Amino acid sequence: MRVRDVMTTTVVKLSPDNSVRQAAQTMFDNHVSGLPVVDDDGRLVGVISEGDLIRRTELGGATPVTDPTRAANERANAYVRRSSWRVGDAMTADPVTIDEEASVARVAALMQERGIKRVPVLRNDLLVGIVSRADLLQAILSAKQDETAGGDEAIRRSILVRIGENTGLEGLDVKVAVTDGIVHLWGNVVTADCRRAARILAENVRGVRGVVEHYSETDPQ
Repeated sequence: MRVRDVMTTTVVKLSPDNSVRQAAQTMFDNHVSGLPVVDDDGRLVGVISEGDLIRRTELGGATPVTDPTRAANERANAYVRRSSWRVGDAMTADPVTIDEEASVARVAALMQERGIKRVPVLRNDLLVGIVSRADLLQAILSAKQDETAGGDEAIRRSILVRIGENTGLEGLDVKVAVTDGIVHLWGNVVTADCRRAARILAENVRGVRGVVEHYSETDPQ
């Protein structure tokens, strides 16, 4: 699944010349925590978010910066961001973006790595959408169910293939048998996390009615 398949294409945008007050009102009215900022050619120049606005002088953010290790230009930039009325001064420039052809897995990883809630989507450097955490939740809800062919042997083969797909179970010599949809697991799986991964992997295969574990080793504490 690609970003273009899940992104929101109707995007509320701001201009760098809009006021900070207008940005706050637009976020409030649209129930969003951040908005892309684009120039007259539709090119993304920044993002303004709740995080940018909570530093504002209107909220008492004009207290002097007392850290003597900060350079003068850094303190000046901080002052501009918290005091200017223009969105272009208060916004975060050079935001994290993603191409519409990127995978959904990639944008999810970006959100996790950067601690952000939404990512502007670009096509040839132009803003064409935005993908949010809510869009990813919707993608989970609309994802196709497992399409493994029915039958015990097909289930067993599917589980064995998936064990090698970056699950943490590679090399543990997991043995699988399936009888009437009940999966039986053996092998050198000694940790609770690996056992849980094996069980969930099996449960995610269509046609599985239950999982029985036959591990003899105890989980080290």
